[in-house]
Amino acid sequence: MMKLIPLTLLTALIITSGLAQAGLIVGGTRLIYDGSKKESSINVSNPDHAPYLVQSWVEPEINRAEKTPFVITPPLFRLDGGQENVLRVVRAGGNLPQDRESLYWLNIKSIPSIEKDQGKNLLQIAVKTRIKLIYRPEGLTGSAEVLTHKLSWQRRGNRLEVSNPTSFYMNFQSVTVAGKELEDARYIAPQSSAIFELPSGAGNSVSWKIINDYGGIGELHRASF
Repeated sequence: MMKLIPLTLLTALIITSGLAQAGLIVGGTRLIYDGSKKESSINVSNPDHAPYLVQSWVEPEINRAEKTPFVITPPLFRLDGGQENVLRVVRAGGNLPQDRESLYWLNIKSIPSIEKDQGKNLLQIAVKTRIKLIYRPEGLTGSAEVLTHKLSWQRRGNRLEVSNPTSFYMNFQSVTVAGKELEDARYIAPQSSAIFELPSGAGNSVSWKIINDYGGIGELHRASF
């Protein structure tokens, strides 16, 4: 029987973005919600022998107080060893833009079972996997990889500004200037701009790679600024 550890004991929360953490395997590094479909889904599996309690929810990209237009079913369930289940994400209203993608965060937390062992202090570790949930409105054509050449780069003093005129989120696997990777370059929203700190001795060229819908890494792209 699985129980949450009382508040008197320490509960450690580890936030990760990988596919497999502490036994629970999530079937993807991101989830693309096709606006023409009634729902989207992702698999979770438990290769361990012990069961897990799995809790899932969706958060907005920035303002966590904002109500999300998505619900997950089942939001809480037990996943026994060697078993798998499907998380279904369903849109429940919301006035989302129809000319560009919208980004949310899908959180999947796994809490392992513990065995009672008199005379020993027990530590329960809840592991949370956080992946992108990207809503893609019906009718959008193209893809981030196909359109990434439309990104424009411009130097602003010791910073680099990138503008994204497309309707797609550009999720960077890497952005490199003068042989140094820009650590704060994670992604850029559609029809918006972002500014990153330039390394010392930066030249006038940038190279980058995009992560596609399936978590794969695209080709190397280059541009001058």
